[in-house]
Amino acid sequence: MAAKLKIDWKKLIISILITEGAGLAGSIFTVSQIPTWYVALVKSPITPPNWLFGPMWTILYLLMGLSLYIVWKKGIKSSQSKLSVSLFAIQLALNILWSVIFFGMHSLIGGVITIVFLWFFILGDIVETREVDKVAAYALLPYLAWVTIATLLNISILWFNP
Repeated sequence: MAAKLKIDWKKLIISILITEGAGLAGSIFTVSQIPTWYVALVKSPITPPNWLFGPMWTILYLLMGLSLYIVWKKGIKSSQSKLSVSLFAIQLALNILWSVIFFGMHSLIGGVITIVFLWFFILGDIVETREVDKVAAYALLPYLAWVTIATLLNISILWFNP
């Protein structure tokens, strides 16, 4: 018989609130700039429609919260878990920072530099999280895929808007 899955609702809700809160923090710098500054930029023909970004990021932040929850529930006393959570915190901060730099400061080159660092920290987090829990690591793969696309789009925006 399969083992019963026991959910620690408090940890799950806190984990999701942390990641969705990061999304909300980034959106403070983003939302007002989309119909004004961002719309005026020349973008790659493969740029997804603006309406897709909100739902996509909401889902990705939910998956990130799930990943954090799984690691937290397993316990963050081991050095591997501490490293996983530390990398998670750094990439989450870089995620917010990218919105500040790209949308808030209108720095295209700063955005590219930040998103490249973000990509490497997400990858590092996935590698380290996999040692703690494979499901937690796999929950971050869609995030890495989306940030890969976002990195290419960010580079193309820099290219088309010198």
